[in-house]
Amino acid sequence: MTVVLVEGESDRIALETLGARLGIRMPQIRVVGGSKGARRAAGDLQGERLIGLVDARERGDFEGVVDALFVCDPDLEAEFVRALGVSGVEAVIARQGELESFRNLQRQPFQRDRPADAQLARFFGGRSGNKARYARLLADAVPLDRVPPPLAGLLRAL
Repeated sequence: MTVVLVEGESDRIALETLGARLGIRMPQIRVVGGSKGARRAAGDLQGERLIGLVDARERGDFEGVVDALFVCDPDLEAEFVRALGVSGVEAVIARQGELESFRNLQRQPFQRDRPADAQLARFFGGRSGNKARYARLLADAVPLDRVPPPLAGLLRAL
């Protein structure tokens, strides 16, 4: 049996959403609660084929623990921003009625001179539950021919 290990809930949600859109029967996806939990989770799953999805900074915590590793650079949200483009992500935010909130964040002194992808990262991480909610929304919005490479690779590996 194959088990997918992911760092957080947003990773699980994105994979399940894309899997459903592509008609892929998803195996068990285990959220390890941050990259440091990968080794412990793998120990509980001896004999299983393990596939991992991890952010670039935490790659080392998954290497040598899983059979196949797919790395988001630098993270899941950035992969979706590249796939959809800033305007595509802003359209998703607008459909949620939160574009003005994002614009307010962009006007903050610390944020003003930062690139849009860094501002979006702050927006997604700034509110409890935002990462998980937007993982589903972005996975629903991305054209299937532009699924971020680490996610597409993982789904093909299933």
